Amino acid sequence: MITLLLVEDDKDLGKVLKQYLEMQDFRVLLSESGEKGWALFREQSPDLCILDIMLPGMDGLTLGKKIKQAAPDQPLLFLTARTSKEDVLQGLKMGADDYICKPFEPEELVLRINNILRRSGKTEPELMAIGQFRFVPDQLELAGYGNTYRLTLKEAQLLKYLLSHQNQVLKREEILAGLWGENDYFLGRSMDVFISRIRKYLKPEKEVKLETIRGVGYVLRTMKR
Repeated sequence: MITLLLVEDDKDLGKVLKQYLEMQDFRVLLSESGEKGWALFREQSPDLCILDIMLPGMDGLTLGKKIKQAAPDQPLLFLTARTSKEDVLQGLKMGADDYICKPFEPEELVLRINNILRRSGKTEPELMAIGQFRFVPDQLELAGYGNTYRLTLKEAQLLKYLLSHQNQVLKREEILAGLWGENDYFLGRSMDVFISRIRKYLKPEKEVKLETIRGVGYVLRTMKR
């Protein structure tokens, strides 16, 4: 399992991000200070460090510099609420792989994390077969029957979830809780749109059928060769 070090002094944001990242199958070490983050880094050797720039005491840039001095190849991603280009440039000059400005959607953070891990050789691109289709979740790509579709992040997450539970009837509320973290009417309507799009993409594949179970949810049925 990939281990992430998350150093964020906003307790509420840190808790939300930790919970969301753990839902995406990451192990998360959460710290509210640069000093504790440094100690966790030395003890745990995480695969990726996510550092808020504005921290009390030892700030994120200082922590990032210490980490890079100790482990030059350590992947780093900075979180910043600042609009100052100087902070961003300073972080990139020290060897940070990426940065993201607050406020941001957790889905975007996950996408950036996966991109960094793939570039750094921590993970290989995941490849999933759907009949004659080739699905690469991290690259948001579905290809087959002469077409290549660029999926949205939510479409890719939903398709991956369905594939991970193929031939199982999934309740709507279960999918919403698993991917969005809550069962909400408006989120449910959005999910219906994503389901329709995925069904259209997969239409050429006769051995795969995405069915709606009225009053219950969905099932992705696949025929084994």
